[in-house]
Amino acid sequence: MYEKEVALYKSGKEVIVLRNIKITSCLVVLALFAGSFFLGRFAAQVAPTVSSAIQGDAEENWGLSFQEEGKLPVANATIQEMEKHNAYYAEDTQEKVLYLTFDCGFENGNTPAILDALKKHKVKAAFFVVGNYLETSPDLVKRMVEEGHIVGNHSYHHPDMSQMGKEEFTKELGELETLYGQVAGTPMAKYYRPPQGKYSKSSLQLAKDLGYKTVFWSLAYVDWNQDSQPTHEEAFDKLLKRVHPGAVVLLHNTSKTNGEILDELLTKWEGMGYTFKSLDELPG
Repeated sequence: MYEKEVALYKSGKEVIVLRNIKITSCLVVLALFAGSFFLGRFAAQVAPTVSSAIQGDAEENWGLSFQEEGKLPVANATIQEMEKHNAYYAEDTQEKVLYLTFDCGFENGNTPAILDALKKHKVKAAFFVVGNYLETSPDLVKRMVEEGHIVGNHSYHHPDMSQMGKEEFTKELGELETLYGQVAGTPMAKYYRPPQGKYSKSSLQLAKDLGYKTVFWSLAYVDWNQDSQPTHEEAFDKLLKRVHPGAVVLLHNTSKTNGEILDELLTKWEGMGYTFKSLDELPG
């Protein structure tokens, strides 16, 4: 028996679906757990089949199936397929390099410790922010910029943008760009992470037309629920087993566990031979 975990976003909620699959003639789906990105509550959802290509223009939820320790997980599409749409979730490499990213929906006191750990290890990360974060935490955003991190676009209001028309899509990203410019005094880097992990062929094209690279991820774990934070041991178990060469790592700044373990986690990854690069160094 081996474990797969499929991470996706669905119906405005971040959903992590855990599946134990026994290698027999029957595959049995056992448990579905879900939680809201902002509300942190559970809701059950059925995971879509993980495929190797973008399916038409229907709404899709970014999903990962972790099948083998230390290896690239199976995703909705291949690295090569996503690159056609200026979208990325990992580097196709055997070099032990990691790209560290954080989603920032709001601030609850954990980001300073995260920034301290990154500074200690001389790691340049990317922080994907929303309008609320820029409005309430401008000093932290300025610190991110001053310390050499990328601040990316996670949209202004964090809506499902997969079926938006050009005008509405452009407005969501443009309003955040404008506010970021007012806060940071510099143009926003052209990196976009789809809210809720929802996307479609047309939304990827719209982002591309606006000059953005769409950035998904190939390594994540259930760190978003403030009311049920993983223990340090649980976090290390997931993050050390799932790490792989070329991974784009997704962590949430709202996780108390992440703030507490990041220094040690970076030390452990370094001990495994990994180095860190900025998204600016991601090929494509």
